[in-house]
Amino acid sequence: MNTSKELDYRLYLQRDEEFVRTDVRQEFSRYTDIVEGRVEKVKKNYAEVRKDFFAGKGVLSRNPLRNSIYHLVVSMGVIARMCVEGGLPHSEAYTISDIYIQRADESKTVDEVLDLLGQAQLDFASRMRKLQKSPRAYSVYVRHAIDYIYDHLHQSLKMDDLAKAEGLSPSYFSRLFAKEVGTTVKAYILSVKIHTAENILQNSDYPISDIALSLGFSSQSAFTTAFRKLTGATPAAYRGQSEYISL
Repeated sequence: MNTSKELDYRLYLQRDEEFVRTDVRQEFSRYTDIVEGRVEKVKKNYAEVRKDFFAGKGVLSRNPLRNSIYHLVVSMGVIARMCVEGGLPHSEAYTISDIYIQRADESKTVDEVLDLLGQAQLDFASRMRKLQKSPRAYSVYVRHAIDYIYDHLHQSLKMDDLAKAEGLSPSYFSRLFAKEVGTTVKAYILSVKIHTAENILQNSDYPISDIALSLGFSSQSAFTTAFRKLTGATPAAYRGQSEYISL
């Protein structure tokens, strides 16, 4: 697809209309504020940008609502990538991005989308601030392992496989993980799976047997035993409590 003619025409129209795009350095300085966890500054920046949000931005769709959604999608992609480079686990960063994009896709007005974008920026900034204040600095091996765990929750994960993926001996990897994370690999994997199960139980009506299977448990009874051990309640009871609280 040759875009040269259309590009020349659009650039001509932009010059004729005296359209000036937002300075890239200024735009990325705002992203940097997010990555560095400057929550109040991020909040102030977005309040200012929101006054005339589309000034200096291209038209990605002639439909105003779709145009705002596309801009949110672009921002989420950039912010998530920069936050990953800043130390946020990639599974967490991109899943947060997915959440806001899906919410934007369900929005009915431009204002709803722009509100979501502001919330997303503060969400990422808050997480980055918390990350930077954490006394734990994960090595690249542990960060990779944590990302792998989140990406393979549907499997029966083993510590030996994680160590092998990082090119480390199981004994060394086990000691390194426990030292940096503060718990064993096995306990961490189980806690992540149970926390994920809590979210699924709260926000869906999937059968408990399906949830157990999707999180790599050998059976529903094994899932129930593990869930009760960490939460003090069975999955069914937990779901019932969550439904009651939401009423």
